Amino acid sequence: MRHLLSISDLSKAEAVSILDTATELARVSDGAVKKLPTLRGRTIVNLFAEDSTRTRISFEAAAKRLSADVINFSAKGSSVSKGESLKDTALTLQAMGADAVVIRHGASGAPQRLADSEWMLASVINAGDGTHEHPSQALLDAFTIRKHCAKGAPDLAGIRVAIVGDVLHSRVARSNILLLNLLGASVSLVAPPTLLPVGIEKWPVDISYDFDAVIPSVDVVMMLRVQQERMSNLFFPNAREYSRYFGLNSDRLKLMSPHSIVMHPGPMNRGLEIAAEVADSARSVIVEQVSNGVSVRMAILYVLLAGQSLEAGEK
Repeated sequence: MRHLLSISDLSKAEAVSILDTATELARVSDGAVKKLPTLRGRTIVNLFAEDSTRTRISFEAAAKRLSADVINFSAKGSSVSKGESLKDTALTLQAMGADAVVIRHGASGAPQRLADSEWMLASVINAGDGTHEHPSQALLDAFTIRKHCAKGAPDLAGIRVAIVGDVLHSRVARSNILLLNLLGASVSLVAPPTLLPVGIEKWPVDISYDFDAVIPSVDVVMMLRVQQERMSNLFFPNAREYSRYFGLNSDRLKLMSPHSIVMHPGPMNRGLEIAAEVADSARSVIVEQVSNGVSVRMAILYVLLAGQSLEAGEK
């Protein structure tokens, strides 16, 4: 595996290997010495053409804990867009000796174009492209679900996940659906019809418009951010109406089964898709998702650049 552009790039064995490696690396992160020398002398470039806090800092922390050198390249407001400008940027990064480029871009397919080009020799990791995919987020979400719900199993067989909200604009939802199905979980989508993509009936998911009917039967409730910045049309009447039918509030929290957990990829619109008291409740693993993200992204870099899972390499 040279690049990570989509969850569809992974076999089930490769996905489980990344999760297993992340488990081992999490133990290192919890120790007194948080660094491994594995990627010493390697250069990781964070190329972010869209705003990000969690993903960019998480990849930076992951690379540094593996002793790599990190260059942060913010393309916001620069000439980086797509086509030739992306090519010129790639040539510049390659000239700097980049071993891996972590790219977030507003254009769906930009990481694929970078990876397929003859001008980029480094590994390319998709950190979110348009409304297409966000594979590292899906992996950290699967890692979190496995930790809380899988009872020691290597995969997610039999686990039921509800993904709720703005599926239409969510690259997180797309990557999660692919990975959760790959690992054996069953997925239900809960959203207003206007926030579901065309052709959704062909996806390997169940679809419901009734949040209250779905919530008691699932192990995981994964809320999605309402991406108002991507909405040029009116997709729901108003915020109050959306929150009433598709928001996770304290009343719906009481409907959840005793062992189930609440997730959100962040950033959250508190009071819209999730109530503040739910986000801060004992059921919420939202903050833990952030810390798990560092371990999972360490594992991705480890597997891509060291060419092995931790079980096969140094511990």
